[in-house]
Amino acid sequence: MRDGQPGTPIRLVDYQVPAYLVGQVHLDVDLFDEHTRVNATLALRRHPDAPAGADCVLDGVGLTLEALSVDGEPLAEEAWRYDGEQLVLRGMPDTFTLATQVIIEPQRNTALEGLYVSRGMFCTQCEAEGFRRITFFPDRPDVLSRFSTTVRADKVRFPVLLSNGNPVARGEEGARHWVTWEDPFPKPCYLFALVAGDLACLEERYRTGSGREITLQIYAEERDLDKLDHAMASLKAAMAWDEQTYGLEYDLGIYMIVAVSHFNMGAMENKGLNIFNTACVLAHPKTTTDAGFQRVEAVVAHEYFHNWSGNRVTCRDWFQLSLKEGFTVFRDQSFSADMNSIAVKRVEDVDMLRTVQFPEDQGPMAHPVRPAEYQKIDNFYTVTIYEKGAELVRMQHGLLGPERFRAGTDLYFSRFDGQAVTTDDFVDCMAEAGGIDLTQFRRWYSQAGTPRLEASDTFADGEYRLTLRQSTPPTPGQPDKLPLMIPVKLALLGADGAALPLDADGNTETVLVLTEAEQTFAFAVPGTQAPVPSLLRGFSAPVELRYDFSPAQLHFLLAHDSDGYCRWDAAQRLYHAAVTRLLADPSAAEAEAAALRPALEQVLARAMDDPAEAALLLTLPGEVAIGDRLDVLEPDRIHAARGALQAELGRQLARQWWQAGQACLTPGPYRPSAADIGKRSLRHRALAYLAAAADERVASHLEALCRDADNMTDQLGALRLLVHYRLPGAAQALADFAARWHDEALVMDQWFAVQATVPGEQTLAQVRALLAHADFDWRVPNRVRGLLGSFANGNPTAFHAASGEGYRLYAEALARLDEVNPQIAARMAGACARLPRLPDARREALAAALRDVLSRSRSANLREMLERILASAG
Repeated sequence: MRDGQPGTPIRLVDYQVPAYLVGQVHLDVDLFDEHTRVNATLALRRHPDAPAGADCVLDGVGLTLEALSVDGEPLAEEAWRYDGEQLVLRGMPDTFTLATQVIIEPQRNTALEGLYVSRGMFCTQCEAEGFRRITFFPDRPDVLSRFSTTVRADKVRFPVLLSNGNPVARGEEGARHWVTWEDPFPKPCYLFALVAGDLACLEERYRTGSGREITLQIYAEERDLDKLDHAMASLKAAMAWDEQTYGLEYDLGIYMIVAVSHFNMGAMENKGLNIFNTACVLAHPKTTTDAGFQRVEAVVAHEYFHNWSGNRVTCRDWFQLSLKEGFTVFRDQSFSADMNSIAVKRVEDVDMLRTVQFPEDQGPMAHPVRPAEYQKIDNFYTVTIYEKGAELVRMQHGLLGPERFRAGTDLYFSRFDGQAVTTDDFVDCMAEAGGIDLTQFRRWYSQAGTPRLEASDTFADGEYRLTLRQSTPPTPGQPDKLPLMIPVKLALLGADGAALPLDADGNTETVLVLTEAEQTFAFAVPGTQAPVPSLLRGFSAPVELRYDFSPAQLHFLLAHDSDGYCRWDAAQRLYHAAVTRLLADPSAAEAEAAALRPALEQVLARAMDDPAEAALLLTLPGEVAIGDRLDVLEPDRIHAARGALQAELGRQLARQWWQAGQACLTPGPYRPSAADIGKRSLRHRALAYLAAAADERVASHLEALCRDADNMTDQLGALRLLVHYRLPGAAQALADFAARWHDEALVMDQWFAVQATVPGEQTLAQVRALLAHADFDWRVPNRVRGLLGSFANGNPTAFHAASGEGYRLYAEALARLDEVNPQIAARMAGACARLPRLPDARREALAAALRDVLSRSRSANLREMLERILASAG
């Protein structure tokens, strides 16, 4: 399939098999300062299901063609045509060998697709359609080929030459050298990788359960070699976990990871040679926060798990992207839960889903987990594909149970090993192994939007009746929705807080499967008091639950429910209700805080049982999350209401906050253990309340912590509080932080982000100043995300400033980015997707700014995003 003219969608229903398959690929990549020469030899054969006589079509963008031959003979000019995007060969035999030589210029490649240069190192990013920028090839995931790659470069400047598979030969040619790599496993070209640079390596061994020894290598610049130990430990843990949990062993003799500073994504699972954004592989206590350590652990695991769920079994087409990404996110979430805390990890994942994916699913960017069409596939690497896709896998796990789900994955991997398949194939395996009809469940993959689950109940004469109703609001292109198959995990809590038996076997938890628009479920309940329902336990389905909980019920669930998600959800509902009332009566902060105080005191009293969970329970919803619950966004009022509530809770519970902070000290050297991470999280939550309250002792405490802490979690957390609450010493702390860490790019990304997220319209001037800072670089995605992404997504009072200046600033940035890196520009545009929910004046100001960018946009990536957003404005 090929991108059509701008604005022409690619449709799933139009899928056709490729006319030709490529059995074997031989690449010879010769790297020079000003250009790269790529010689490619492809063994092609006509697809058995392709129409007879169909042309052989190869993708190729930005290639200077120097030579072309078929079966060793130059091809006549009338037999081929190259239009700058595709090479069409006419009248080809059923099998033939194509040889091409092209010149490319990776040094000029700021889009970071295909082959490019990052800090003097050659590297690649081929997913989704980057390989076509390296050589001519049918650049689609359903063409699986065996690759042999020879990489050539200057031996002094590029001593390390890497590609997929195993090294089989090497040699020298004067000042240059070469290495040949062979990958024995067929793979689509999006999994191709190449690296050439002057890199240090951390090397260790791993012995699989069957006794095979695997060489593990993680490459980075010499200065970062001491930041690789955590990634190596995470990799070994992931390999062991995958063997134990899924019975999957690694298949090559070597597994490599390379850290790259210029990277559009988090990491890439290329077969045997993973290329990582430095932010997702480098970790050291002095430069990396607890969240950074956990991110490295999760991303390393995610990319390793792709070796089977994505590489050995891959996607037939890009509409099936969630086949590999959703499944693998579910796998990495399960791994992280097992390595840390199941309850805490689940709440963190749900929080991200509700604050990021739900708004996407309810706005102009809504699309199904398996889209029906797209213009640029790069724009569909979204939280819907990844995180909602993972929830679809999780629901199947919940419906089947662990044993039958494992049987389903075993069947999936054995049946489709070495093939490119679809989400339907995955669901078929689950249904077959689980002995369950999942016909209706498939609608989850094709319907966009967040379902609403309305619950109501009655209790009389010892019978509890729960009525569930489902509906999904219209989304772009899908005005009408069919009922879904929704698993609702339920428990009923008695007066003492214990879960009541729900059946004759004494089970205290059950899964209700809602398949109709409305269904009622009945349970015999002992006693005369109505039970308190614990609904959607573990967040058993990605739905918006609407149930009229009373404040007393929410306090009861927070105190007694054994389900971590339901406790957190009860707390969030209490906080949201308090902020909503404050929006109507801003003078009631003291009373609202007093009403919440008993619940927070209760959490604090047992906080040391699980500090990480306590920190989550004590966290107020963010301003963006609060705004998403309102019909019309009013950022200034939300900021004032939430701030008043937090400040008042800080004052009323000041003694308990200081006590919690003291109890959570972690003496000794820094450890990224779950226990210590939980304590630091709770300590900083307490300090945030005290900072909001402007406690007279907190500024000096934070200054000392920022200056003397032996780890980045404490140092950066203290800096953020000093700066965001404009406490004494903030300016000096910022200057000292930059002076100390100016050579650490990932730390400086955080320095930019801290300043970009200071609430208030006055931050706009600071953001403009930072755009002109000597350390800001439009070509580095991490730096762009750190400043501009943090500003637009994490600072609603500045981004949505009434003057419209925030919109104009951001629109200018999008236009500038579009010239440098269209993928990043398009992804950054997503921050504007709340356009239809803005008040009239702000909606028109943002729309005008975006229309101006659209009129100047050069890329199809950004045009598609802006057109979809603007269409929602009416």
